[in-house]
Amino acid sequence: MRHEGFVPGVLYGGGAETISFAVEARALRMAMASHGAVFDVSFDGARPTPAVLKEIQRHPVRGDTTHVDLIRVRLDQPIQATVAVELVGGESAPGVREGGVLEHVTHSVLVEALPTAIPESISHDVSEMVIGDTLLLSAFEAPEGVTLVGELDEIVVATLTPPRLRVEDEEIEQETELVGEAEGEAPAAGAEESSAGSGPADDSE
Repeated sequence: MRHEGFVPGVLYGGGAETISFAVEARALRMAMASHGAVFDVSFDGARPTPAVLKEIQRHPVRGDTTHVDLIRVRLDQPIQATVAVELVGGESAPGVREGGVLEHVTHSVLVEALPTAIPESISHDVSEMVIGDTLLLSAFEAPEGVTLVGELDEIVVATLTPPRLRVEDEEIEQETELVGEAEGEAPAAGAEESSAGSGPADDSE
C-alpha cells in the first residue's frame, strides 16, 4: 500500500470495534494541515465519526508518514493531547543580544480540553528574558478552555545561559601557545647538546 501512495492506519476506542484502513497519503497530509485536532472519519459513505490522532509513525530518513493511529472521541467530553510549545521573541531578548544562549528544553506539553478546543501549539513570549533566567511551564497562559497538565513548577521549558564559546576559544588559544612554546624550546636544547658534543671532537683532532 505504501508503494502505491497509501498510508495504513487503525481507528479504535469509543466502545466500538477496531477498524484497519488505508488512506491516500496526499489526502492525509491535507487533512492534517487543515482540520485541526479533530478528524471526521467516514468509511464507505457511512456517518462520520469524530477522532483525534493518537500516534503517527514516520520514515526515519525521508520523514514520510508510514502509519497513523486514530482514536474515537466524544465532542462533549474533554481529552488529553500533546501539543507543541513555541517560543516567541527569542532574538529580541536582552540576554540573547548580550551573547547568551537560549535553549529550548521542552518542545511539547500535555493539555486537557474538549476535542474541538485542543490547540495546535501553545506559545510564550521570551523577549524579556535575561542571562540566568529559567522559564517554567507555570509561566504559560493556556488558551480559554485548555488546561495544562503536569507539575507546572517543575517543567523547564527554556533557559538562557551565559555565552560559553568565547571562553572555550580563549582556553584553546592559551593551550596552543603553551604547546608552541614547549615545541620551540626542544630544538634549542638539542642544538646546545650538538654544540657541546662537537667541542671534544675538534680537540681530538
